[in-house]
Amino acid sequence: MKSSILSEYNINNLFSDRIGGATFGQENKDYKFGKIKEAKEEALKNNPDKLLIDMGLGEPDWMAESEVIDILYMEAKKSKNRGYSDNGIEDFKFAAAEYLEKEFRLHSKLDPQEEIVHCIGAKSALSLLPYAFINPGDVALVTVPGYPVLATHTSWLRGDVVGLPLKEENEFYPDLDNIDEEVLDRAKLLYINYPNNPTGAPATRKFYETVVKFAKKNNILVISDEAYAPLTANENRLSFLSVPGAKDVGLSLHSLSKAFNMTGWRIGFLAGNKKAIKAFSSVKNNSDSGQFIPIQKAAIHCLRNPEITYRTWKKYDRRHKMLTDVLLGLGFKVRKPQASFYLYVEAPIGTTDGETFNSGEDFSQYLIKKKLISTVPWDDAGNFIRFSVTFEADSEEKEFKVINTLKERLSTDKYIWNEKG
Repeated sequence: MKSSILSEYNINNLFSDRIGGATFGQENKDYKFGKIKEAKEEALKNNPDKLLIDMGLGEPDWMAESEVIDILYMEAKKSKNRGYSDNGIEDFKFAAAEYLEKEFRLHSKLDPQEEIVHCIGAKSALSLLPYAFINPGDVALVTVPGYPVLATHTSWLRGDVVGLPLKEENEFYPDLDNIDEEVLDRAKLLYINYPNNPTGAPATRKFYETVVKFAKKNNILVISDEAYAPLTANENRLSFLSVPGAKDVGLSLHSLSKAFNMTGWRIGFLAGNKKAIKAFSSVKNNSDSGQFIPIQKAAIHCLRNPEITYRTWKKYDRRHKMLTDVLLGLGFKVRKPQASFYLYVEAPIGTTDGETFNSGEDFSQYLIKKKLISTVPWDDAGNFIRFSVTFEADSEEKEFKVINTLKERLSTDKYIWNEKG
């Protein structure tokens, strides 16, 4: 209880425990991306005339298509589009349903009115979903390594987060057969993300069918984050909703950021279980007033023109092949990804010249400072680094130049891996 007389105003005593309480802002945590930023600044300061190859970026290097930008401009000039959109305009919902049914060959048709709702990007949806389902003591099962937003908000609501490691020996799928029974009794949500960030692993129909059975058996709602699903070869494109029973137990989350080069536009949608959509929509309606209608109008054009994504995927696939060939030639244990724009690579333990790396972070820092190659380390389930093929290059000739420069820099070392590698 607050004292009736305060000798000195202290805002620190007002901060919630979920963000650190009275110690908020006083912690000296050096977060991964902060370390990367500092290392890049140091590398550029020490090598002012040398190009830093940035393969740590997790966003497209292209802008949205010119016709998409034109639609945004034209729609923004219309007076009728200036207001709130709340839970989204009807045209967007219908376009999203048509897009999913056409591109992912869904098992059953969607009702755009009740089984789809837009969101202000996937991050927004993942931050709001726990508020519809998680009470103190409830469990969210979350694959690791991965995108942490749903887990963060689960923890803030005093739920428990249980990580499911994604290991190479299991093809980067979670082990659903060996989860503690006490955990399963309290579990309400299962978060999966395929094609996966950071591993690049695609989902298979068999895996999704296993997830459906698991969810039904344990009365769990599946949140399938499919931000990278369109960035897959046409014949392999798959959604959780492509398999029987998925709509009964889960939601499919889509974003236009990666597939249509619209990262900063913040537009996506959830599709699936009617009651879960209604619950999410209720929370969302009390959290935001909807995305700007002209952005939704521009997104409709994208959803009706998926060839935009095909062009983008062709570029990433080409770059993946070049990068994979280079790394294989240098002794890295790597396979060309079939989806997303990430390449997940086991970090070596050292070099023959005496450098030692005890983690993916050690190797990532070495690459930035010594080779001016920026990657992202992931040490949650083994020591790995993640390359992203979203580096800036506006022609195939420049792509080749970037990859060739990377090869030259990496070739000055000989790397050592664990015996198991």
